[in-house]
Formats: sequence, structure tokens, C-alpha cells
Amino acid sequence: MSTAAPVRVGAIVVNFNAGELLVRCVRSVLQSTGVEITGVVVADNGSRDGSVDAIAKLACQDDRVIVIENDANLGFAAANNRALPRISAGNEFLLFLNPDCLIEPDTLSRMTGAMREHADAGMAGCMVTNPDGSEQRGSRRNIPTPMSALVRVLGLDRAFPTRFRGFDLAASPLPPRPVEVEAVSGALILVRKRALDAVGPLDEGYFLHCEDLDWFMRFRQAGWRILYVPDAKAMHVGGASSGTAPVRVEYHKHRGMLRFYRKYYADRYPLPLLWLVTLAVWLRFLAIAAVLTISGGRARQR
Repeated sequence: MSTAAPVRVGAIVVNFNAGELLVRCVRSVLQSTGVEITGVVVADNGSRDGSVDAIAKLACQDDRVIVIENDANLGFAAANNRALPRISAGNEFLLFLNPDCLIEPDTLSRMTGAMREHADAGMAGCMVTNPDGSEQRGSRRNIPTPMSALVRVLGLDRAFPTRFRGFDLAASPLPPRPVEVEAVSGALILVRKRALDAVGPLDEGYFLHCEDLDWFMRFRQAGWRILYVPDAKAMHVGGASSGTAPVRVEYHKHRGMLRFYRKYYADRYPLPLLWLVTLAVWLRFLAIAAVLTISGGRARQR
């Protein structure tokens, strides 16, 4: 009796000074069960911490590992897009994974199984946890709007939680089965290759942060659903690649959010509200930058 061939999955990991976590991340992908890992492309954005040498040694031991050295920080979206042509043909799914994210052996088999059951799912995320096992903020979430951003900046969602909806859904009960959500964690995104070919790659106008939100919007606008798979897990350390320049990271995060709002909401919201949101976002950035500067980065936002 013939046995069905396992699902073929290719992976891309963008690295920037992730240290020893990078090798652990790639090994966790290679050790996946129930799927065929055709390759893991590591796109390095000019790291200087020895992580490239470490992953190069792993590449010598396993020819599925491919290392691309960009020699400069191209940004997250651009580095992912440069790696796409190096993924072998014939993959049904592509995994986009942060270098400080570790998956369990059955994570991908559970996720691909869920996506095969939902043919209109173009993307999927899983239960992304903190190192202590708690579900990470942003693991499942709503797409932010200018109004919800203003609510968050003003703290109205915390003061009046029953009236104002927040972005994150991690505080709500865990669903018993895969469910559709507006957005998942950008630390781990499993994409159906056919959907990616239809929608296109990440928008390189974002340097760091919010490119995932942009992608979620584009997939949903094209008619593809986004799944959250609760019984698939990954542990995300967080901040491994951004700890040395937290103010710069916050700048790109806030700049990316404003670009996202302009791109998708400029014609749907009154101009004065967009001006108010822009002012609030930059004031929030200045406040966070001041705290980070005074604390030496120890109070970095997550």
C-alpha cells in the first residue's frame, strides 16, 4: 500500500545578531515531524555577533540549510524577499520565522493539517508563548485602526475594557479548534505558497515592524483567511535581534504604524483624526525613547 508523501515546507529566517538562539531556531525547524522540510534559508542582515559562523557550521552538517549574507541591514521585509528565490520549488507551504522563535516537533504538522482542512486559509499562526509558557501578547489579535490606536495611546482600553476593544486577544479564552482571526504573531507565519504567489511578497516600504500587518490586510483583501491554530505551539524569546538599539527599533515600529494607517485608512477616516493619531503616535514614541534612554534600554517595550 502506498503512503501519501509528507507535506513539503520551506522556511526563511532573517537574522540580525540573534546569537546562539539562531542555531536553536533552525534546529527546531529541521527536527519537525510529520512534514518534509525542504530547506531553511537564513538571510543575515550584517550580524557581527558570531551567529553567522555558527549557522554556517550547521549548514556544513545539513545541506538543507542555506546562508545568505547581505553584509548590511536591509530590513526585515527586504531580507525575507531576497531569500524567496532560494527556496526550492514544489513547497506547499512556506514558514517565515524569527530567529528567536523555537517551534515544537509537531508544530508544523498541526498547522499544515489545519490549513489543508481550510482550503481558503492563506496564512496561519500558532499559540506563541513567552519563555514562562504564557501566551504572548500579539499571538492572536485584531488589525489596528487609527481609532483603536488612539484609544490605546490614551489608555481608554485599559480604563474602560468593556467599552473599548483592544488589539490583543491573548487574554480571551483559548479556542478549542483552529479559528479565523484578523492577525497572528509576526514571529511565526505559515503561508500557503499558492496564496503568496497570488498576493505577492512583503512590502519593503516597511523596514522593521508592521510589514506583517500589511501582509495580513493584503491577504484578507484578496479573499484569503488567516487561521489561528491553538494546539500548535512556539516559544518566542523576543527582542533578541533588537536589544542593542531599542530606540531605533521603536522609531521604525511607530513609523511603520503610521505608514500602515496612511496606506489603508487615509480615505476612510477624517483628515483631522489622522492628524491627531499621527501626533499621538509620535508623542508616544518620544515618551518611550526618553524612558529607554534614561534606563539604558532596560525598559524596552515588548
